[in-house]
Amino acid sequence: MKVTDYSFGKIEIDGKPYTGDIKIIKGKVIPNWWRREGHLLQLEDIRDVLEASPRVLVVGTGSAGVMRIHPKVKEHLNNLGIRLEAHRSAKAVEVFNDLVDKMGPEQVSLAIHLTC
Repeated sequence: MKVTDYSFGKIEIDGKPYTGDIKIIKGKVIPNWWRREGHLLQLEDIRDVLEASPRVLVVGTGSAGVMRIHPKVKEHLNNLGIRLEAHRSAKAVEVFNDLVDKMGPEQVSLAIHLTC
């Protein structure tokens, strides 16, 4: 499981392109990820990630870093022992790929906003 390319509005996972925001949970791509409030990540937006209990959640906050993460998300992840890595999307892809290489796809989830 590798993100093989990312550019504004497009991501490629193992050679397959996606043009909508995505999540990767336990090595499975969940396409067309929508959040309740587009540029604010809230707990209900990542319930499936929480249920999967990865060791790390990497969040791509967009090309320019416009998407914010609600403080309750950070607190809840911390309480569950899930490490949060939040970066602009290009950097998030690098971090995700590196962590997957080290820990395996079962332990690392990705939630990424492709634009803004």
